[in-house]
Amino acid sequence: MIVLVMGVSGSGKTTIGEALAKELGWKYLDADDYHPKSNIEKMAAGIPLDDADRWPWLDRINEKLNELQKQNQSAVVGCSALKAAYRKRLARGIKDFEVVHLKGDFKLIHSRIAKRKHRFMPPSLLRSQFDTLEPPRDAIEVDVSAPIAGSVKKIKTQLRRG
Repeated sequence: MIVLVMGVSGSGKTTIGEALAKELGWKYLDADDYHPKSNIEKMAAGIPLDDADRWPWLDRINEKLNELQKQNQSAVVGCSALKAAYRKRLARGIKDFEVVHLKGDFKLIHSRIAKRKHRFMPPSLLRSQFDTLEPPRDAIEVDVSAPIAGSVKKIKTQLRRG
C-alpha cells in the first residue's frame, strides 16, 4: 500500500507522515527530496511552481513509488499534491493508493510556517497553495490542529477499514 499524506505547506505532511510510517513500520518518502534544482530555486525566489514545473517532479516520485510496489514494500509519501491531476499522476500504476488530506485554515497554517525555516518554501507562497488546492473527495481527512498521536491513530483506523 502507498499512503499519500497531502496538504498545503505547513500542514504537517512530514511530521504526520513520518509518525505514521514509523507506527506502521513502513518507509517514508518526502516529495521535497525529488524536486529538481530549478524548482527549488524558483520557490526559494518566491515564485510559485506551475504545472510544467510539477509534472517531471511528480513523475520522479511516481517512479519511486512503483519501484517500491514492485519490491512489495508499503510506504508513506508526504507531498502537497494540491490538484486532483497531481494525485492521479502520483497514483499511476499503484494498485493500493490511499490519500490522507491534512486540513486546516489559512491563519493557523500561516502561523506555523512563519515560525519555521523551510529550506526553500517561503511563507509568501502559502496563499498560492490555498488557491491551488482541490480538496480530494475520497480521502481520510485529518484536522491539522489535532494532536499528532491522535491523527496517526485516526489514519491507521481508517486504513484498516479500507
